[in-house]
Amino acid sequence: MNIKSLLLGSAAALVAVTGARAADAVVVAEPEPVEYVKVCDAYGAGFYYIPGTETCLKISGYVRADISAGDNAYTGEERDTYDWRARALLRFDARSETELGTLKSFAELRYNFKNGADAETVDLNQATIELGGFRVGAADSQFTSWTGYLGDIINDDVVAEGSYGTNQISYTFTGGNGFSAFIGAEQGNGDNLINDYLPHIVGGAKFEQAWGSVSGVVGYDSNAEEWAGKLRVDAKFSDTISAWVLGGYKSNDGTDFYGTWNGDFAVWGGIAAKVTDTAAVNAQVGYEEEGTYAFALNVAYELVPGFTITPEINYTKFDGARAVDTDDAFGGILRFQRNF
Repeated sequence: MNIKSLLLGSAAALVAVTGARAADAVVVAEPEPVEYVKVCDAYGAGFYYIPGTETCLKISGYVRADISAGDNAYTGEERDTYDWRARALLRFDARSETELGTLKSFAELRYNFKNGADAETVDLNQATIELGGFRVGAADSQFTSWTGYLGDIINDDVVAEGSYGTNQISYTFTGGNGFSAFIGAEQGNGDNLINDYLPHIVGGAKFEQAWGSVSGVVGYDSNAEEWAGKLRVDAKFSDTISAWVLGGYKSNDGTDFYGTWNGDFAVWGGIAAKVTDTAAVNAQVGYEEEGTYAFALNVAYELVPGFTITPEINYTKFDGARAVDTDDAFGGILRFQRNF
């Protein structure tokens, strides 16, 4: 009887404890909803909404390796061995809609590694904010970029068409009929940095249609008190063949921020032909008044989507002030580039 009473008592105690715990059950919190990244197709492919905002962001760039041999097309210097440079480039493009129009911000970073550790550089190549036609920040001079860069050539600016990175502010008007125009003020760079409160002034206009475009730009260097101008015509002969010609003239006998070529005038021209679905041929020639010619030819071959191999040959015939150390230069470059 003692054993039976003990067992019955233990069972009753266990039931009581279990009932007490059941009355005080643990409530498990529901998991918070996961906010997945959403595609933003308002500005084209590659944009995504930043979670929790109405801002769309696109991250892109490339990884590149350039291997050069022979003579330097810019200086004529004979290389003793390969010139080898690796580059990683990142672009950040953020956009959102406001009551004043599309608010844009763009940044581009370049990381270079050349010939071992002898020439490592990190460059903020561009950092701009745009709203309602206004743009402020750092970018290539619009004297260079407005008419479009030279052809799809690696060593494209042996005869230089203008300057590059500078702080700037500008306003661009865009019409609905293919016409656009801009006016801007720029700080310059290097030896051409402004030395008082008067900036360099630049302006241009452009007319674009299905057949191509006509564009012009004029820049005034406030340090040198000289001006330079360029006029360009682009033509699309078919879906696979296009050509362009660009002419420049300046008032300065020397060079300044906008008139970077030697002599009063310079002329450039090029042609591009897509010969297959994966290969394009590009050719370009440049000439400046003092007598220097620069020729370039390459074939850009897309081995697989996103990976392009481009061999290029260059020949420069130097004259005038550029023929001090050499008469000509012949060299080549092989580029491997993976875009993402």
